[in-house]
Amino acid sequence: MPRNTITAVFPMLLLLLSIASSAWGFTAPQNHRLVTPPSTSTTTRHAASSTAAKEGGDPSEIIARKITVCGDVDGGYYRACVKNEGSRFRKLIGTMTPPDDSKKAEILVEGRRKMVDGFVRWCQRGNVGLSQAITVESIVEEEPTGLYDDFYVPTGRD
Repeated sequence: MPRNTITAVFPMLLLLLSIASSAWGFTAPQNHRLVTPPSTSTTTRHAASSTAAKEGGDPSEIIARKITVCGDVDGGYYRACVKNEGSRFRKLIGTMTPPDDSKKAEILVEGRRKMVDGFVRWCQRGNVGLSQAITVESIVEEEPTGLYDDFYVPTGRD
């Protein structure tokens, strides 16, 4: 195509594109505004903080929980998920009992209240993927010992 033809066709293509986009409802954004949600009142904030205090106190307080789970807890996949959720995602310390044929395991976790409570909710969810069926049998409050420096999950291999 000669150069003159390209320069003559290009403005026509732009015109056709602008007509087609306006006919189909496509428009360029005119101005970008940040939409912020309405702020909560101070009474709502105080009520939320007092509710948190009633439910367990300071979210950064160090606490410990012993969680007894039952089901398909001896598999490596579930144990890897427990280790990842506890140590990598929530920065908790603790341990899980070694696998045996009892279909039960105890998980001892220590860390900030907010993270431990989230880990307990994750355990109660029971759906970690694949086909494992896990249920939480009990959750017991413990005193933090500080014995662990990481989250240890034995696999049963020597």
